Amino acid sequence: MNKVLASLIAGLFATSVYAQTTTTYPATKEVVKAEQEAVKDVAKAQEKEAKAVAKADEKSAKATAKATETKAEAKKKAMKKHAEAHEDVAKADPEEKMKAEAKAEKKMAEANLKAEKKMIKADSKAEKVAVEAAEEKAIARAKTAEVKAEAAADVKKAATK
Repeated sequence: MNKVLASLIAGLFATSVYAQTTTTYPATKEVVKAEQEAVKDVAKAQEKEAKAVAKADEKSAKATAKATETKAEAKKKAMKKHAEAHEDVAKADPEEKMKAEAKAEKKMAEANLKAEKKMIKADSKAEKVAVEAAEEKAIARAKTAEVKAEAAADVKKAATK
């Protein structure tokens, strides 16, 4: 819940900055210097944001790939258990065939359950990482918006001198 709230607040700050209007100030020495500083600060903030977004995307992609790999491994193990169960049924004596089939079905059901649990956990982990990545991106965007707002305020301050 805290992460969702943080993302929403970050989005609010980001949208409030874009809603502000821009004004031009007389080109005094202080204003020009403040504008140059503002451009530098905004460029640094945007670079940091880009790095944070790339890092978050990479983290999310790795988690998704790991989840896919885990799911494939779980399915492979389940199929192996299925094959073993069918093999046991094939080896069983004709009198014991029904009993062997029941045992095989139970073994396959257990394997399926185990595989499903593993797949669900893998998906859950990947989703958690994706949510965290989205949070990191939103925070990075909010920080950039904050720097833009501070830069605009510095330019206004310089214009009033």
